Amino acid sequence: MRTISAMLLLSVALASPARAMDSGAAQELERLDPQTRLEQRCDLEAMERIHKDPAKLVPDELVAYAFEEPKIKGDKIRSSGAAFRSKGEWYHLSYTCSTSPDHMTILTFQYAIGQLVPHSEWAHHYLVP
Repeated sequence: MRTISAMLLLSVALASPARAMDSGAAQELERLDPQTRLEQRCDLEAMERIHKDPAKLVPDELVAYAFEEPKIKGDKIRSSGAAFRSKGEWYHLSYTCSTSPDHMTILTFQYAIGQLVPHSEWAHHYLVP
């Protein structure tokens, strides 16, 4: 699994009812193996949702496996131990995401933003400043 950086987030237009993913972004995701595509697509959705959240956080990186490996079953991923960085601080995150069979379209998505991760835990959980 990989982290998602702000550069990737900015370069990928996310699918939503209001706007479709552009062809370049879709081609980039389609080059990935199916499991990685599912993970990346859902991680991107998480960052987009957090960015729009009333909490006014600005996610620039996400680690889906920081505290626990995500559980993948078919077209669904549950990440109870994720973390994301916003304004130089890391926050706990959990989310559940299901996609279309090609892992390009988000069908359902739920998330919960948790507490700040203490700086003393960053290195142990692959979280960089």
